[in-house]
Formats: sequence, C-alpha cells, structure tokens
Amino acid sequence: MKNCYCSSDKTFKNCCESFLKQQITPTTPEQVMRSRYSAYVLHDADYLVATTHISERKYYSKADILEWSKTNTWLKLEVVEAYDNIVEFKAYYLDEKQLAQVHHERSTFKQEGNVWYYVDGVFFA
Repeated sequence: MKNCYCSSDKTFKNCCESFLKQQITPTTPEQVMRSRYSAYVLHDADYLVATTHISERKYYSKADILEWSKTNTWLKLEVVEAYDNIVEFKAYYLDEKQLAQVHHERSTFKQEGNVWYYVDGVFFA
C-alpha cells in the first residue's frame, strides 16, 4: 500500500483519500492542511478551492493554483506545530528548475459548523 502524500505514517487510502473524494470531512485544521498538501501533489485544484474559506476564495485563482501545483514536484510535508486553529508546516518541493525549495508557513483556519477552512498564512523566509 502507498504511504500518504502528506507524510503521515498512514496509507493514502486511510488518510487523505477520503477527504479528497469528499467522503468524509477533516475534523481538525491539521487534517485539512495534510489533505491540502495531498491535493497539491495530485493537482486537485477543486479541493483546494473548496477548503479555502469563502471570504478568501476571491484571492485565489483555480488556474493559478493548478499551475503552481503542476509546476513543482512535491517531496514531503512536515507539520512543525498544530494547535487550536493554527498549523505551521514545511512543504518540500523541487521548483520548475528542479531546485530544492521549502515553503514554510503558519496557516490559520476557521471552523464553520463542523467544517474547517484554510483562511490565510504567514510565510517564513
């Protein structure tokens, strides 16, 4: 069985696949973050838009999301810290020139009913 793209110790089937297929809803901000990373790996822009808070969607273009997800080769996700509505993570990838990069971000999430959404993030240099 294939390990999940989000670098958990679970298989993809037992981790992010059910979220991406919208069979179940992530119950924590960390699950949303991990499933969003898997969506980048799999170029699932629809899921990335759907898991972005409605107040922020106007700032994101589905075409731009898809291009960025396809331009890069995603290597691994490291969740640095997750608490309350915050998830700090590092996403390791190769850019279009095959140079190693790290996207380090502290993301904020908001819960609406039983559903968590990505709101925004602070990037670290």
